[in-house]
Amino acid sequence: MNSLDWAVLIGYFGVMVAIGVWSHKRVDNVSDFFTAGGKMPWWLSGISHHMSGYSAVMFTGYAGIAYTYGVTSFITWSFPIALGIAIGSKLFAPRINRLRSRLHVASPLEYLKNRYNLQTQQALAWSGMLLKIVDVGAKWAAISTLLSVFTGVSLDQGILITGAITAVYCTIGGLWADALTELGQFVIQLLAGVSMFVAVVMKLSDKHIGFLGAWDEPALHGHGKPLVGPYGTVFLLAFLFIKLFEYNGGMLNQAQRYMATGSPHEAERSARLSSVLWLVWPVVLFFPMWMSPLLVHAQKPDGSDSYALMTEQLLPHGLLGLVIVGFFSHTMAMCSSDANAIAAVFTRDVAPVLSSRARAWGERSGLVAARVTTVVFLGLSMAVATQVDSPAFKDIITVVIKWVAGLMGPIAIPMMLGLLRPFRRSGPTAALTSWAAGLLAFWLVNYPINWNVDGGVPLQYQVSIPLAVSLVLYVLIGHLKPEDTPERLAIIERVNSDGDAAAVPVPAAAGDDVVGAP
Repeated sequence: MNSLDWAVLIGYFGVMVAIGVWSHKRVDNVSDFFTAGGKMPWWLSGISHHMSGYSAVMFTGYAGIAYTYGVTSFITWSFPIALGIAIGSKLFAPRINRLRSRLHVASPLEYLKNRYNLQTQQALAWSGMLLKIVDVGAKWAAISTLLSVFTGVSLDQGILITGAITAVYCTIGGLWADALTELGQFVIQLLAGVSMFVAVVMKLSDKHIGFLGAWDEPALHGHGKPLVGPYGTVFLLAFLFIKLFEYNGGMLNQAQRYMATGSPHEAERSARLSSVLWLVWPVVLFFPMWMSPLLVHAQKPDGSDSYALMTEQLLPHGLLGLVIVGFFSHTMAMCSSDANAIAAVFTRDVAPVLSSRARAWGERSGLVAARVTTVVFLGLSMAVATQVDSPAFKDIITVVIKWVAGLMGPIAIPMMLGLLRPFRRSGPTAALTSWAAGLLAFWLVNYPINWNVDGGVPLQYQVSIPLAVSLVLYVLIGHLKPEDTPERLAIIERVNSDGDAAAVPVPAAAGDDVVGAP
């Protein structure tokens, strides 16, 4: 990097802070801080939903998958995300919006106390917060490794710089700042992604390699196959199922985007926009990664440094800085949205249980607590990031794919399926049992069983078995031990209808069908 690249990077950081300061005047209470007061336009919510699902891991871990295996990086990652969000636009987005508009909650988990009980809410809240600390820590490690490669600063310094700047704007402006910075980050990434795409096409042309003919080159042998290596059909189906829950609210931050829109219909439109972006935009980002074996020789065995090497070789100064800013934009978007979501869970779901003073918070004290919690969460995730073995990108991608995908299911199953009428029988017993058994299944599959299986348990089973165990138990226990009380049925009906007086079904006896519900 030279002075021009530094100017672009510093200018970007300055704009992000300025947006946070400007957003401050739009935040008057906790609802504004966590859900934008339900006033966010659907298109801004959709772009924010899309951007908050990326991180620098795409340009490191997934760049390595693209370098090694080719188009399977798209088929087994962004395509199932796009399809999952498209399904969720009808299934989950309107219902999650009604959590705010009809139940008047500010946290995606706040409704669980009435849908199940306090113990279930606390179990999901604490496990979700701990998982997010590890998840965001991996993201900080990834972006800081890139910063180290391009600028020479140490990993810890990179973590401190990116985390501190993110803390400023998302703490001051809340969800409004997150969404507006993500809009700016989307524009930056659009320019950076197109610049990289054009640079790669021009470089291939200089080598007399056509846009389509590149796939016939020996270096790309097998790269056009959709499912190769460890990323086969089972992995694709498992990943689709996982992302259906994760990107529609299971990881909390995306749920807030649905809650922030003005109506269930706008939440649905927001989800559809995000789905289209996930289907189209990653192709532009991935194409240079697919072509990377023709242009660079990765130094790392997993190819995770290939994209960074290409940017240094192909782009002039200024544009190089813009692409580096693109790396930051994705990671800061995801981490800031996660921080806001976890602050909502702690201040609305956990703190009132731990402290009687928290139950008496007014608008001002609640807002102060939300901002303090945001800073604390970011600090904890940054501390975790310093312990991640950053030079070995395999460790980062393992945390993101295996830990997050594997542990998300047991947390998301009770939260997401609890919104739907067909699962109205499943109460606190089903929720807590499925949650605990899913976590146990993750530990067994990834550690004791993995250690005793020759070659280890395949990745697709490591991430899918915990979710499958949770799903089966949640449904089975709901039928064997139905706990659909009138109060719980009333909650379900309120998030499934927009009328003022929703008809509440009669609770079912074990083995009977529920009356009055479709």
